[in-house]
Amino acid sequence: MVKRRYIQLLSALLYNANIAGFANGTIFQGDVKGVCVPGLNCYSCPGAIASCPLGSLQAALGEIKYKLPLYTVGILLLFGILLGRGVCAFLCPFGLIQELLHKIPTPKLVKSKWTKRASLVKYGILITFVIFLPLFFLARDGVSIPAFCKFICPAGTLEGGIPLVAANESLQAIVGALFDWKIFVLVAVILVSVFAYRAFCRFLCPLGAIYSLFNRVALFGIKVDEHNCVNCGACVSSCKLDTRKINDRECIRCGECRSMCKHNAIYFTKKKDNKQCEEEKQSS
Repeated sequence: MVKRRYIQLLSALLYNANIAGFANGTIFQGDVKGVCVPGLNCYSCPGAIASCPLGSLQAALGEIKYKLPLYTVGILLLFGILLGRGVCAFLCPFGLIQELLHKIPTPKLVKSKWTKRASLVKYGILITFVIFLPLFFLARDGVSIPAFCKFICPAGTLEGGIPLVAANESLQAIVGALFDWKIFVLVAVILVSVFAYRAFCRFLCPLGAIYSLFNRVALFGIKVDEHNCVNCGACVSSCKLDTRKINDRECIRCGECRSMCKHNAIYFTKKKDNKQCEEEKQSS
């Protein structure tokens, strides 16, 4: 748990290393901005030194008349094959924010058949806002729009919209109903995340939907020793997410369930012996 938190913090700092951007309210435009980071991190964040894969995918779809989105699709395939939804657990700054919000002491939403059904919404958002709408507007108007970024993404509002508007009087003069809507979405996500663990990741995030398709084949991350596993269900019952089985589409491969396994059946990529597992359980 502690190691994962350090990795989350480090990735957030690396993604947003342009600290001066927050002071002057400008967007970093260096050469490295063309590179995509694995997690959800807004291109327009003043601190961002690289691009968000979702924003890049929508932008690439807007240029599909002229070139295929090979780089963006390839980078998503690469991250997916390597880590699957492990990206969500270790390399997504907005996931870290949600986890910290959930630590606020309040009654918590318990997972149920309804939350499991709601977890399918993110696939609808992926199809509609990330793929269909950019292509629809491109075909209709000749100009595409990044629909998910424009109408939904709370990470973009928090990391990009609010800091830029706060630092630029010219932007303050022109913000209108769309910005108000994005603030509403952000506030709603923040409030729900206090009561529901990683609410945005579970129910709305299309990037998590993409990575979830690779969970069963991802090379690095949580694994199950089928020989040791007795199917007791302790891992699934202790999970705060809507998992039915380790490495199904809702599992973010965080490894929190390892401490609940009494049979040394859960491990990270490389199998550990019983002594190592006992030492980890005592230190967690």
